[in-house]
Amino acid sequence: MPASPGWRAGSGFAWRLSAFYAAVFLVAGTKLPFLPVWLEWRGMTLGQISVVTAAPLFARIVLTPAIALAADRWGDHRGALIVLAWAALGLLVVLTQAQGFPAILVLTLLVAVAWTSIMPLAETVAMGGVRAQGLDYGRMRLWGSLSFIAASFAGGWAIVAAGPGAAVWLMAAGAAGTLAAAYLLPASLAPEVAAKAKVPVTWADIVALATSGWFVMFLIAVGLTQAAHAVFYTYGTVHWRSQGISAGWAGVLWAIGVTVEIGLFAFSGAAVRWRGPAMLIAMGGLAGVVRWSAMAFDPPLAILMVLQALHGVTYGATHIGAVHYIAATVPPALAGTAQALYASVTAGVAMGLATLLAGQLYAASGALAYLAMSVLSLVGFVAGLALLRKQR
Repeated sequence: MPASPGWRAGSGFAWRLSAFYAAVFLVAGTKLPFLPVWLEWRGMTLGQISVVTAAPLFARIVLTPAIALAADRWGDHRGALIVLAWAALGLLVVLTQAQGFPAILVLTLLVAVAWTSIMPLAETVAMGGVRAQGLDYGRMRLWGSLSFIAASFAGGWAIVAAGPGAAVWLMAAGAAGTLAAAYLLPASLAPEVAAKAKVPVTWADIVALATSGWFVMFLIAVGLTQAAHAVFYTYGTVHWRSQGISAGWAGVLWAIGVTVEIGLFAFSGAAVRWRGPAMLIAMGGLAGVVRWSAMAFDPPLAILMVLQALHGVTYGATHIGAVHYIAATVPPALAGTAQALYASVTAGVAMGLATLLAGQLYAASGALAYLAMSVLSLVGFVAGLALLRKQR
């Protein structure tokens, strides 16, 4: 296949995308565990911290797809990534000096709008590489998971040494790395892929995609399977502690899940070739039924280790299947919009509603709340089977 200068060597593009994923997840690996610590240091109350952390979740539902649509219509996803990275970096530097709840809320919302729009566009660029050069998506994406772990550890040490004020500066450093990595991305895709990606996108195209039966079924399959993690993400460690499992062992259990996830990313190309993306999505739902049903009955530590290994399927296989399914079924001109809709439904609408449900159920019934997550996974599994039938 003829290639443009930016695509002359697939391995060169692969390491550039790997570096980009690593830089992006430096921010995520600092933000998730340590932004609340910074907010508390800035004098926010528990209620204010809750608002600041939850508001971006709902803002991304509308704004992330809108930004991705603009990037699709522009036809230059790399350029859009550079603009968003500049915006995030500038806003984070301003945030380091922000005082008071209103200013911090507005700035964190603006940062979130820029930052949550980066990942769908990065996935679009990565899948362009898969189409044009036959690259292995998972082997590029796994560097993000490794970076997340490293940032979590390094961030903890940095905050111990320099205080909570270091958290946002670490996020800004990650944004600067992301900006540099964005400039390193190829200026253009392979000619065939680039030409298809620059076909004018109309509103009719977008409406047709968002309302098509197969795409809605896809969103149900991946959205519910991913949302079924809500009880675990919110109360998993808290519940383990109530069972007498130490913080150290809780850390080990989390590490098992991430390690298996990374392992699956490393061999994702073979996994997709084995049965196709729809099968991976269906497997994620089925694994969720097993995992969450067992978690509802407080299994012992040895069983928990096995159940945590299923994270590589409930999250990893579902995500890999999702990005490959979009690449295989959505026209390149709409790829960014499709990735943003996937992210918004999964991490916005579905996860937000499931988290609200998880709070009510866990307060009323403890670990039995996992049974509701098992039901979500079951629906996701059935929807995945429908996708598999269509794929065949």
